[in-house]
Amino acid sequence: MISTGDISNIFGFLGGLGMFLYGMSIMADGMQKTAGSRMSSFLGMLTNNRLLAVLLGALITAIIQSSGATTVMVVGFVSAGVLNLSQAVGVIMGANIGTTITAWIVSMSQLGDAFEIMKPGFYAPLMIGIGALLLVFAKGQKKKTIGEIMIGLGLLFMGLDFMSGSIGPYTNAPIFADAFALLGGNPLLGMGIGALVTAVLQSSSASVGILQTLAMNGIVTTNAAIYITLGQNIGSCVTAMLSSAGGSRTARQAAVMHLTFNLIGAIIFGVLGFVVFTIMPAFAGSHISAVEISMFHTIFNITMTSLLFPFGDQLVKISGLVVKERPQDSPVGDKETVKTLQHLDERIFESPAFAVETAALEVVHMGQITMKNVKRAMDAVLTGNLDEIETVYKTEKTIDNMEKMLTEYLIKVDNLSLTERQKRVVNNLFYSVSDIERIGDHAENMAEEAEYMVEHHLDFTGTGRQDLESIGNSAVQAFFYAIDARQTGNLDSVRKVSQYEDDVDSQEEELREKHIERLSAGKCEPSAGVVFLDILSNLERISDHAYNLAGYVKDEL
Repeated sequence: MISTGDISNIFGFLGGLGMFLYGMSIMADGMQKTAGSRMSSFLGMLTNNRLLAVLLGALITAIIQSSGATTVMVVGFVSAGVLNLSQAVGVIMGANIGTTITAWIVSMSQLGDAFEIMKPGFYAPLMIGIGALLLVFAKGQKKKTIGEIMIGLGLLFMGLDFMSGSIGPYTNAPIFADAFALLGGNPLLGMGIGALVTAVLQSSSASVGILQTLAMNGIVTTNAAIYITLGQNIGSCVTAMLSSAGGSRTARQAAVMHLTFNLIGAIIFGVLGFVVFTIMPAFAGSHISAVEISMFHTIFNITMTSLLFPFGDQLVKISGLVVKERPQDSPVGDKETVKTLQHLDERIFESPAFAVETAALEVVHMGQITMKNVKRAMDAVLTGNLDEIETVYKTEKTIDNMEKMLTEYLIKVDNLSLTERQKRVVNNLFYSVSDIERIGDHAENMAEEAEYMVEHHLDFTGTGRQDLESIGNSAVQAFFYAIDARQTGNLDSVRKVSQYEDDVDSQEEELREKHIERLSAGKCEPSAGVVFLDILSNLERISDHAYNLAGYVKDEL
């Protein structure tokens, strides 16, 4: 019969598990915020150097405390075309190494067994207290983020203590001995349980932490722990597999590479373990500590990365054989819209810093397309080329589509866990998308004016054409440096935008007066004169929007 004490212990275990998982989540969130913009620079470092990709995969996973999250991001980056599969395989290998950090954090509870004062759990309430004070009273974002990390760590260690305390009274219960004897004697069952628990929790770090908590109470046998840990590595692939299910073929290949890597490791170490445990039954049935689980977890992942590192290209080929091409893998739509849709992959939301950076890159991409359209519209005005006019109209539709997609994406990014600076960047990106779209509208207006000129057989005077070319060049330069400022964060580009915008304003005023004089003197047709003034207005508005774009970057710097 279940007593009140038993129910209390069940509640204590569930509460401890909740504290552990929540602590891990907010600690990882805080560490991501601390990494901030430095994480976004990792993208540029991912070259074809697979060793560098392994190191970066390990580092990113150590920061965000989840190999599953890293792999989901990799799936997103592959789908978006940011990473190729050869680079992705290195990051995935590194992610498996990085995830061992959490196991070592958990096992710290056992490192201080000799002295109570050395146990992290002893300081956990103090860490939560200091963290809460920083979170509530500190004014700077960095101090608040440190507070988040301290609260996360404190909750993690308190959760472990709760779980350990709840299990303590049952360490001698036959059910535990029988269960681990069964799991230790059946490698497939042990791996299956490890994979299932990890798949349910969506985190190998969490499931390893629970296994270590049981090990702290001396109820886990070595053979069972080894098999369960191997299964946990397989289970960590489930998140990425589910994430890639509706993605592109390359995204699915990235997920399959992660699964293949861990399956090969589980088979090699599973067979090796079975042989060793058969020869040494006493070792197989001995109890394993949390520290020893951390050691095995680390040795397994480093060994498998070292063994399979030279065969990265073969893993890519295997994934290509497993994942077949599907009809829906061929995207429909104009090239630039499809490209943008692929880049704005929501799997990247696993890392808010990367999500903000991706949005910024796509705003630059939209700006570059719009700038080409402005140049095309100016060329159409000066040459009357009907093909150019038609291309301007088509590209304007692409720009409108991009505005819609980017706005929807930015709304979702704004709801992620962001630092104050990242929130400001996202806010400015909203405005930037709007300004760029308005510039696209002005380019379309100019194309319409050019079309009107062709249809009515109108033309500008030689002086008028030179004047338009001059102010048009200045407006395009203002826009060019505004996009460059967003892309590079260069203050010199911001200053140049201001200079060109001033130049456009002064030219617009001067050219308007000169044109009215020409009209008065009868040197040009009134109909062409109206078009000339409309084009001046559109160019002046383009430079104004460019000035706004540069202002947002200046605000961030």
